[in-house]
Amino acid sequence: MNTGPNTGPNSGLNTGPNSGPNVLVTVTVNGAVEAGSVHPHRNLVSFLREECGLTGTKEGCDDCECGACMVLVDGRPVNSCSFLAAQADGKSVITVEGLAGPNGALSPLQAAFLSCGGVQCGFCTPGMLISATALLDRVPNPTDDEIRTAVSGNLCRCTGYTGIFDAVRAAAG
Repeated sequence: MNTGPNTGPNSGLNTGPNSGPNVLVTVTVNGAVEAGSVHPHRNLVSFLREECGLTGTKEGCDDCECGACMVLVDGRPVNSCSFLAAQADGKSVITVEGLAGPNGALSPLQAAFLSCGGVQCGFCTPGMLISATALLDRVPNPTDDEIRTAVSGNLCRCTGYTGIFDAVRAAAG
């Protein structure tokens, strides 16, 4: 049995007797329409990384535990490792690449992450930025408890969260 990359249940390949036919999806990703034929069990993170070439969204745990794969689907933060590409059909998806402004200018939140030391190894950063963006879109001036709740689905092993909280506070308002 081949256990290499792109052979698992979310790889987009039809494997096994109950794999079913591929489905056509059309997703607006960071403002651009992306269409493709995907396996019904293919997750959104693999579609974004492999079909759209957007590698900022990370697949860490593949079990909704770490938050590295967080994206916005119709403005709502979701773990793209457990969200099927077929579920995104007809929806708008924003990845970390979509947070930057015109000509690649950093968003105020991205700039605050840099200036406040909210980034160390960087693996959790895309998910943290997505979760914090969703919070700031809903609550322009959040309390510390609201920030804590918003990023509670994102794990960071490097920063101790202080720089992340400082960055969200700096970008607020």
